[in-house]
Amino acid sequence: MNPLTRTGVPAPAAPAPPPDTPEAVTPLMEHAFTQAPIAMALYDRDCRQVRANDEMAYISGRTEDETHGRLLTDLLPDPPLNELARQGAQVMRSGRPARADVRVTVPGEDRERAWTTFLTPVEDGAGRPLGLAVAALDTTREYLARRRLSLVNEATARIGTTLDLARTAQELADVTCGRFADAVTVDLLDSVLADPVLADARPQDAPVTALRRVAQRATHGAPPLPRPGRRAVPLAPRSLPARVLASGRATRFHLGAHAGPCRWSSGALTFDESTRGDGIHSVLAVPLKARGQVLGLAQFARSRRSGPFDEDDALVAEDITARAATCIDNARRYTRERAVAVTLQRSLLPARPATQNAVDVASRYLPACSEAGVGGDWFDVIPLSGTRVALVVGDVVGHGLYASATMGRLRTAVRTLADLDMPPDELLTHLDDLVLQNQREQHDPGAPGSFDELCATCVYAVYDPLTRTCVMAAAGHPAPVLLTPDGDARFLDLPHGPPLGLGGLPFESREVSLPEGSVLALYTDGLVESADHDIRHGGDRLLRAMAGAADSLEETCDSVLDTLLPEKPGDDVALLLARTRALPGDRTRTWELAPDPSAVADARALATRQLTTWGLDDLVFTTELVVSELVTNAIRYGAAPVRLRLIHDTRLICEVSDAGHTAPRLRRARTYDEGGRGLFLVAQLTDRWGTRYTPDGKTIWAELLPAA
Repeated sequence: MNPLTRTGVPAPAAPAPPPDTPEAVTPLMEHAFTQAPIAMALYDRDCRQVRANDEMAYISGRTEDETHGRLLTDLLPDPPLNELARQGAQVMRSGRPARADVRVTVPGEDRERAWTTFLTPVEDGAGRPLGLAVAALDTTREYLARRRLSLVNEATARIGTTLDLARTAQELADVTCGRFADAVTVDLLDSVLADPVLADARPQDAPVTALRRVAQRATHGAPPLPRPGRRAVPLAPRSLPARVLASGRATRFHLGAHAGPCRWSSGALTFDESTRGDGIHSVLAVPLKARGQVLGLAQFARSRRSGPFDEDDALVAEDITARAATCIDNARRYTRERAVAVTLQRSLLPARPATQNAVDVASRYLPACSEAGVGGDWFDVIPLSGTRVALVVGDVVGHGLYASATMGRLRTAVRTLADLDMPPDELLTHLDDLVLQNQREQHDPGAPGSFDELCATCVYAVYDPLTRTCVMAAAGHPAPVLLTPDGDARFLDLPHGPPLGLGGLPFESREVSLPEGSVLALYTDGLVESADHDIRHGGDRLLRAMAGAADSLEETCDSVLDTLLPEKPGDDVALLLARTRALPGDRTRTWELAPDPSAVADARALATRQLTTWGLDDLVFTTELVVSELVTNAIRYGAAPVRLRLIHDTRLICEVSDAGHTAPRLRRARTYDEGGRGLFLVAQLTDRWGTRYTPDGKTIWAELLPAA
């Protein structure tokens, strides 16, 4: 029955008003207001709600009838919405519109949404306030996009600040935890964390064997994470990590209501779905890939207080993990190169000091911290003829394998030149020529670290315990420190030659008398120079540390390093300490011989008597043969004066000097040759022999070992 006519006949339809009349526009405006996708509400002068559309009723969780006539402050009593109520009252008083951005969770939903709210005063034609219009626009998508972009930018700045692999992985967890996920773990392939010299990352199509957790973080209120285990965890072929690593793509995993929340499982490095309680409901697993290789797996998890991961979250996670994977791969490659460089460098340095009695030595070598890389510092102790010893410390500019390999070549060259018994200035000149030759042979302007950039410094010293003098020369290297027996420490004033590799500039030697028991300190600039002070300040600290040195050279090395070096030195450090000894005068005898063949018999007799005095009767026969051959060669092929010197140290040393400059040559005589066997006999009867040149001629020397 029609309520208007109260009959069963429908009432005739009222004629529609013209479309441009107020009667036609008003219903249209009413429908537009009610059905608008933007939440809108109207308030009177007292901030009491007059109207609210359907969208506003939905996001408030109350119908229009329930909110009609309520004060704005009553409708929005809790933060952050109470700030909107305060701004609404301010808009009514000032007549100026306002805008506010808030984030709230709509009743019935489990994810927070972002809203941009406009508060606009409503005025009549005369500008008098009539009420307040509130419109709320859902800007969640834009807000999340800005937040993701900000997260990516922050990840770019904060991930990869060092070349430490574990720290880089932890930086990934720290950046994303809280802003992107409630819990984050980073697991790396066990092969990536294995021996850096032998290990390499897994090709993408290779089977996964085991993962090791290296980083993790969880927000307050998230399920607790197990501590990273020291052992690698094998992966089941059908496990979630194995499937994600095999696919090479990010995978979202949501737990339905029937499964309940889950917790972290240390045994599987993922989640245990059978565990009930306050846990995780959404997981995003992303493989760590760099340069076509899989390095590990990053897992992000959200608890019930955060919404599930969506496709946009997966894209952001892939972007961030790709950046992190590149940094982790850089750290892995650097760690491997550094391990190779350290292994190479330590193999090139002496494992223990060479046996000699001229000096007591102690040494230390410390590679730079991981951020700086291994350098090209080296040291050496080289026994020379006549009980002398050579002390060497050098530094190749640069870091890495190139510097270590260059250091090895220079150390070998120094040893070869030292065997020729060259004076220090001449040795450095030949070493400089060698560096220049390498630059010319390996010159490649387009290659990084090419030999045209090679530069090195070196100090070379030769100490003689018979004369208690030390001859040394430097090539762009810090001056050695001398600690005298009375405790006075000072830098030695050496001619400062140019670094190796410049060419065309001379080197000079200087001879210094050293009392027995003096300590020489040779070092590289990493000991006295750092980012927080210059080399002059470091040198003063070194002098103070040496002045308070202990009697033990080993303890002195440790004390100097502890005093001068920071926790993480920025450059390699080589330190060589040598305490001088002196050979007593009764351990050496020298005779000048007539340049006549008859002097050979006199030389044998003199040598025999001296060996008897020293108690070396077991060497008399061999020494007679060696002296006969060396003196005969000096008289026959050399020039006067001819001298014979015997030195009794841990071995017997025979030296024959003459004024000639003709080098002796070892050759194999034919069956019927009458001569040419002298040096061959010397080489067979002695432990070692050689020649050294002096300003006055040459000296042929041979060493014989006493019977045990």
